[in-house]
Formats: sequence, C-alpha cells, structure tokens
Amino acid sequence: MAFKAAAIQMCSGVDPERNAADMARLVREAAAQGAVYIQTPEMTGALQRDRQAMRAALRDETGDIIVSTARSLAHELGIHLHIGSTAIARNDGKIANRSFLFAPGGRQIATYDKIHMFDVDLDNGESWRESSAYEPGAEARVADLPFAKLGFAICYDVRFPQLFRTEALAGAEILTVPAAFTRQTGEAHWEVLLRARAIENGAFVIAAAQGGVHEDGRETFGHSMIVDPWGKVLASAGGTGEAIVLAEIDTAAVKAARGKIPNLKNAREFTLDTVSDAAGGVAA
Repeated sequence: MAFKAAAIQMCSGVDPERNAADMARLVREAAAQGAVYIQTPEMTGALQRDRQAMRAALRDETGDIIVSTARSLAHELGIHLHIGSTAIARNDGKIANRSFLFAPGGRQIATYDKIHMFDVDLDNGESWRESSAYEPGAEARVADLPFAKLGFAICYDVRFPQLFRTEALAGAEILTVPAAFTRQTGEAHWEVLLRARAIENGAFVIAAAQGGVHEDGRETFGHSMIVDPWGKVLASAGGTGEAIVLAEIDTAAVKAARGKIPNLKNAREFTLDTVSDAAGGVAA
C-alpha cells in the first residue's frame, strides 16, 4: 500500500508549551502537503539538561501538553501522528522516555519506552548518563496500521540491531528511529546506521531528528531522513533548524527487497565456540 509519510525536524527548547506550539505548526504543514503518517523527534516536549527543572515540568500522560496536543492534531487532521518521544512521569515516580502513536480519530494506539539508555563518554568531553534520569523500557512493539506494520525504537536503540530484527520478524515493514543524536556521533554514524537497519531488515526507516544548538546548550545533528528497504535515502533534511521531510512509501518495496535478499528467512541458529592459544606456544 502506498501513502505519504513525513519526518518533522525540530530544535526543541526548554519550554514544553512553546515546543507543543512549534510541533503543531509543523504537523499541520506536513498534513497540508499530504502526509498521513507524521513522526516527530525524540524529546519533542523539551530538551533540558537541568534535572531539577526537568522534573518540575514533568507530567503524567493525562496532563502532558505534548500528548494532549498530539491527540487533538490527530483528530483534527485525520492523520496517524507518532510523537517520537517526550519525558513522562510514571506512576512509580520514575521517568519514561516514551513514544506515542495516535490514530486519525485521536485514539492512542500504542506507546513505547526507550529500551537502551545512552550512557557514554565521548572524545570531545561530552558525557551522558541517560539511565540516571530515565527508567528503560523492556518491551519491543509493532503496531498494525491500515497502511503498514510499524516497529518502534528511539535514538540510541538504533545501535542494537537485534531490536529491529525482532520487529522485522514480527512483520514490521517500517522501522522508526526518532532521535536527538549528538553532533559528534551523528557526523560519524547517523546515516550509515539508518541505512544498515533498512538494508538488513528489508524495511523502510523513518527517522525524525532534533537539529541545531538548543537552549540547554547541547548540539544535535539533525539530518532527519527516510530510507527505503534497499538502503536508498529517499529524503533528508539539513543539520540545523526545523524541516519537514516527505516521501512516498509503497510497502510493495518491502516485499520486493525481502524477495531479492531473503535474509530474514535464511537466518540460522548457531552455537559459539571459543578457542585459545593463551600460552603462546611455538610449534617445533
């Protein structure tokens, strides 16, 4: 089935209300251009390094402005709206980095909590400990939509191919990677990771990203992108600022790619054996 998809690139600040207004404006623009599935980036609601300020602004699903705005937009515009993620207060007092998918009537179809936490120390001195603020998810998710089966992921998840393979084996034809990639890691790995996930699973990849220098001082890579099942970049944005990336998606391309390279079917179970020459002996 063919349809038009959009990836929304943002440069979210620290104010959720302002970010919600920016999101609404961009989503309306994308819908006006014919997109029926629209994805926003990771942390659409706010990028905020100050943990105390972040916690003060936190709401649960019922009180979050991004969630309520997205639900209204999906209903108003008759679209499937995928909030790449926003920070949500959980009932247990912890925080989730959570995606939301809304149906054209505004009904919430699915949520997904980011599984892999970005705990890294980069060469330029950047250090991130996502696990110090967020509770990781534990469930992969595939949503069966009228136009395709869609698999969920968020940002750092893209470095864990087993997640995408699991979703592809469950029938996912579109794999999603909303993100807030750092500039350093994005320059090195963003495009190649997205194209690899598309190629190895014979699936479309849609990745809406944050892009630019944010109010909290961080810099994200941008380059929101839509990739086809053969690894071709169908559309992409620049590195900074707002953008709407649009592409026609035809799920027949998934069947075609998987027919040419049936690696999902050809995969085999195997065992691992480790051998050692720790003694370093020399043959006589």
